[in-house]
Amino acid sequence: MPECFYVLKCSQSFKQGRMGEIADPVQFKEEGNKHFQAGEIDKAIECYTKAIKSCKDKKALAVIYRNRSACFLKKENYNNAVSDASKAIDVDAADIKALYRRCQALEKLGKLDMAFKDVQRCATLEPKNKTFLETLRRLGADIQQKLKTTFSTDSRVQNMFDILFSDESDKEKQEKAANNLIVLAREDAGAERIFQNNGVPLLVQLIDTGKPEMILAAIRTLSGMCTGHRARATAIIHTVGISKLCSIMAVDNEEIVLATANLFQCVYDSLSGGDKRNYGKEEALVLDSSKDLKDILLALLEMIASKKVSGHGRDQALNLLTKNVPRKDKKNTDNSKGLFTIDHGLKKILKVCGQVPDLPDQLPLTENTQLIASVLLNKLYDDMRCDPERDHFRDTCDEYIKSKFDPNDMDRNIHAINTLSGILQGPFDVGNVLAGRQGVMEMMVALCGSEREVDQLVAVEALIHASTKTSKASFFISNGVTLLKDMYKKTKNEKIKIRALVGLCKLGSAGGDDYSMRQFAEGSTEKLAKQCRKWLCNPTLDVRTRKWAVEGLAYLTNDADVKDDFVEDEAALRAMFELAKSKDKTILYAVACTLVNCTNSYDKKEIIPEMVQLAKFSKQHVPEQHPKDKKDFIERRVKRLLKAGVTSALAVMVKADNSILTDQTKEMLARVFLALAEDIKDRGTIVAQGGGRALLPLALEGTDKGKIKASHALAKIAAVSNPEIAFPAERIYEVVRPLVSLLNTERDGLENFEALLGLTNLAALNDKLRVKILKEKALPEIENYMFEEHDQIRQAATECMCNLVSCKEVQDRYLEDGNDKLKLLVLLCGEDDVQLQRAAAGALAMLTAAQKKLAVKITKVTGQWLEIIQRLCIHDNPEIQHRGLVTVFNMLDADEQLAKKLIECELLEILTYVAKLEDNPKKQDAINAARACLSRAMDTGLIKPFSN
Repeated sequence: MPECFYVLKCSQSFKQGRMGEIADPVQFKEEGNKHFQAGEIDKAIECYTKAIKSCKDKKALAVIYRNRSACFLKKENYNNAVSDASKAIDVDAADIKALYRRCQALEKLGKLDMAFKDVQRCATLEPKNKTFLETLRRLGADIQQKLKTTFSTDSRVQNMFDILFSDESDKEKQEKAANNLIVLAREDAGAERIFQNNGVPLLVQLIDTGKPEMILAAIRTLSGMCTGHRARATAIIHTVGISKLCSIMAVDNEEIVLATANLFQCVYDSLSGGDKRNYGKEEALVLDSSKDLKDILLALLEMIASKKVSGHGRDQALNLLTKNVPRKDKKNTDNSKGLFTIDHGLKKILKVCGQVPDLPDQLPLTENTQLIASVLLNKLYDDMRCDPERDHFRDTCDEYIKSKFDPNDMDRNIHAINTLSGILQGPFDVGNVLAGRQGVMEMMVALCGSEREVDQLVAVEALIHASTKTSKASFFISNGVTLLKDMYKKTKNEKIKIRALVGLCKLGSAGGDDYSMRQFAEGSTEKLAKQCRKWLCNPTLDVRTRKWAVEGLAYLTNDADVKDDFVEDEAALRAMFELAKSKDKTILYAVACTLVNCTNSYDKKEIIPEMVQLAKFSKQHVPEQHPKDKKDFIERRVKRLLKAGVTSALAVMVKADNSILTDQTKEMLARVFLALAEDIKDRGTIVAQGGGRALLPLALEGTDKGKIKASHALAKIAAVSNPEIAFPAERIYEVVRPLVSLLNTERDGLENFEALLGLTNLAALNDKLRVKILKEKALPEIENYMFEEHDQIRQAATECMCNLVSCKEVQDRYLEDGNDKLKLLVLLCGEDDVQLQRAAAGALAMLTAAQKKLAVKITKVTGQWLEIIQRLCIHDNPEIQHRGLVTVFNMLDADEQLAKKLIECELLEILTYVAKLEDNPKKQDAINAARACLSRAMDTGLIKPFSN
């Protein structure tokens, strides 16, 4: 506890403030002491700090520092506690309180040897102090154990490296040593021992062996060492070198590339503060990492346009830029990383977009590279904060495309058009402006008429991407349909034919699901769809070509006839699902679109009859629903999709990398899941095929609307399934937050209701889950819904509360004065709804069993309490009757006066009647409870046993 010091010692150190106000350190210190004793630590620190600024007497100052050190100990700010205690010790080396406080803080920081020296000094000054002696003994034992562990770990680390470098060690031993090293590096203490034992240079030697398994082990070990530790991350970057890491990530080995990308991410997180985990110890060094972060960004930008980099390496370089450059929170006004990337790398990203794999001398790419580049372009454009920044982005793209046009070099022209395709797949508004530039459309037409297959492919794909938004499609309908029809009819090349068909599909779907706005003649879209299904099921075609068939269906399934025919074609469905599981993840968006259309899970405009009549009167367009878009047709399509295995396909799609699985795609997948879970009978199938696990990431990441849809689907599953089966192991705890997110007034009644049912199921399982629900701040919301007018929502909230009342925190809320929580529960027991009564009576029985004060409090909350309790005890439902009788027993057990009052009223007759009933399995719990009540009354002398 803080100490006092004499006023006289500090009286000469008073100083005059600027405004003539006396700054009294004694007063500040005494106020600090009062705040400390009251547990107001922050206010105490503030007062002591003011006292330090105004006090000049060294001895008095030492006491204040010592007091503030105690505050910092309470706040677990151990570095400041050490600093203040040290300042007190500088004045008086025998200040035993300051020494012990510094010892405590040093121990918490893991500096056991320094802490031991301080407590050793304390024990010397006060040899009989039991606290000092006990601390001295404990720290001595801890130091011995630490030394033992350190020496053991050091020898293990050395032994592992010896095995890895030995030519005589067999492969199995080396693999075991490598795995042990990786596991050790994931623990902070183990990572530090590797680091201290010259581990980084030795790991570089492992990399230099050139053996893939050695490189992989070294990279993974380095990742573990630098995770969450800025000093080690900095040392690794400087020792290994950014250029060397880039050269490793450039190899054509997907496993090594992924491991190196993870190392870069760990380094970046540690240097930028992106890793928020608390590792318990202060870092060895605090360094300015801005230069290292800048160097990493520049190196990644160099990689994406280098011919020496493999396709997998390029993908990961683009992924790292996508994850780390754009702002994660748009409220943060600093977008300097985005501007830096645009200035130094935008043209390099455009170069990737413009690559044409069929031409010679192109960059190595994977199936996903150009889409990842388009996603990065989109995120960079979204990161711009003002029009001048967006104009600069657009002008740079325009300048790049113009520079590639060359009337004498067709390869440069198709590079320019392919670049435009990449922009159209990313920031569409930018691409749309560029597509309207003079000469661009003419170049597309010229390429379509070229004899070279590659020219036609690039042009048709550009036309397809240019007509993405239906609001812009009118221009292409008038200019592009004839061109695409001619190409479709005349070409014998299947690759070009299918792309031309997709263009026609896209333009033909401009009216969406509005039956009255079909772009083509009756039956034309069905013919196009039939051809798409035929190509989709053709195993002789390459994956890329078949992917375009799905693209076509994504647009054509806006038509209800098409989607109905498609779901009836099980072979086509299964073919699409197999493609969705393939390595080419660029297909995910098209598959998601198709499924959203087939399940009608898109947003629908509400049609108000009065507005329809008004529109007809004013001769305006009135949207019409297709007969096959009615509820019974939709339900039948959902059944067909489930039968074909849609859930397992969705589960695989959800696992795709975030750079490909965009937030919009996630939202569409969430919509599909919600549509699939609509029928309670289908939810078991969804769970069996991994749907519950797949929904979790969709509920936690993505657009707000997507997270709500996924959370609602989770609620539907959690409401009727065994949560331990639907969400095995630790996943069950991840379900709580999405369900709680549905408990607010912005969500509709069905979402509220099913979320409450899901939480009720979870709360019934174990204490850990109940605590998790409370930590997510669900309790106030559940209490509010117990006042809800809607009967089902009120019942669900009460059932959830019934499962939560075993928690001490909930009981404490009912014990608080000045609220109507207990009153509401008693009144709910008197409602006519049997399910509501059952839940409320259960909660009341559990609360009165746990807290005797609540049993007494019941009598004060409402004058109807006795009547309600009696009604519970004579209820026709045995379960409600049992719960009422348990509550009576708890009240008899809680207070002698209350027990006397209960026995003197009609309740004794009810108890006697129930207790005399013959044993009956259906009512046995209630009968036993009534007999227990009478036994309790006899034990307290309120009644006497009957004589024979």
